[in-house]
Amino acid sequence: MNNVRFFQLLGLVLLPSVASADELNQANTAWILTSTALVLFMTLPGLSLFYAGLVRSKNVLSVLMQCFAITCLISIMWLMGMYSLIFTDGGGVQPFIGGFEKVFLFGVGTDSLTGDIPETVFFMFQMTFAIITPALIVGGFAERMKFSSMLIFSGFWALLVYVPVCHWVWGGGWLAELGAKDFAGGIVIHVTAGISALVTAIVLGNRKGFPTMPMPPHNLPMVVTGAGMLWVGWFGFNAGSALTSDGSAGMAMLVTHISAAAGALTWMIIEWLRFGKPSVLGIVTGMVAGLGTITPASGFVGPIGALSIGVISGIVCFYAVQIVKRHWKIDDSLDVFPVHGVGGIIGSILTGVFAAKSFGGLGLDVSIIEQVSVQALAVLVVALWSAGFSYIILKIIDSVMGLRVTADDEVEGLDIALHEETGYHNL
Repeated sequence: MNNVRFFQLLGLVLLPSVASADELNQANTAWILTSTALVLFMTLPGLSLFYAGLVRSKNVLSVLMQCFAITCLISIMWLMGMYSLIFTDGGGVQPFIGGFEKVFLFGVGTDSLTGDIPETVFFMFQMTFAIITPALIVGGFAERMKFSSMLIFSGFWALLVYVPVCHWVWGGGWLAELGAKDFAGGIVIHVTAGISALVTAIVLGNRKGFPTMPMPPHNLPMVVTGAGMLWVGWFGFNAGSALTSDGSAGMAMLVTHISAAAGALTWMIIEWLRFGKPSVLGIVTGMVAGLGTITPASGFVGPIGALSIGVISGIVCFYAVQIVKRHWKIDDSLDVFPVHGVGGIIGSILTGVFAAKSFGGLGLDVSIIEQVSVQALAVLVVALWSAGFSYIILKIIDSVMGLRVTADDEVEGLDIALHEETGYHNL
């Protein structure tokens, strides 16, 4: 089975025209090249600065280092075999995993096409998705995991969680054949990363002093800068997933922006009413919730669906943060599960609702109830798979080399303890 067939199995309404192309489309190629740069811009520097500003000043470099190192590690692993295991024919095990025929991009040249764009461009575009997913998990264990353990965890997690799930949904696997819809990564990225971050936070335990000691962000201007980069980069994330530069990409960009704005305003209003003042941290967090929640639906819904999803994300994710930290007392340091995980879950399920023409969407081949059932099944299976393998990987690493830094290193800060550097010098 080739890549064209994989696209057809995704069930995207725009892909038949792409799949039928037999020659290079320069306009589409230019757009996906741009989108690739935008998605990498989301991680470096967008997510890096967003996360770095949220932690305490003594750990700012550790978070930047983790995001940078993950980018490098996953890039090499993608070339060595991750891409092939996702986007090639797995033979008798095709519904579950791909094959090895394109390890190190064997047989792929400058004239190789995926649809009507160069396969090298498709390779790079998908690689940026694989990079940001484990980088998102950093927010679940920030300020307390060993750097060496983080690298090993990220590598094995990418192989055992991201690769099979991505193949199931985007590589022609069994969830794609079942009809699950995930336009740009609500299930593949946000559910996997969000659930895994929650498991990681539980296995590692809370930071010293949590939840009694205040741990506010050390640099809110840095947070807002990173959040702005995420917002801009997300257009490549969602609109780029159309794999074409037409109205489908335009609609995906439009609904992405509307959901982000709605999520931000909703979160801000809830804070304003509940605490008396709107916060900068709240409005940018609501924006990220809106982006994560619209991601799986971005190629299937219209503006009304996007507005509805954005408002719902702002409400649900706000209260999810309160539940996780105040009631469960789980130290998901940077709110990866309540924002990305919960957002990915509700966005994936709501795709089955707002994709229907009656809600202004692009239409469904089945009833809303059937599609919602398929979406819910996909979310459940992926959540269980992500939780199970994350737990196994973490426990093995902990038994062999330990996961957490020492209490003294945590108090001193990971910048000095692990990297012998500091982000700020007292003048």
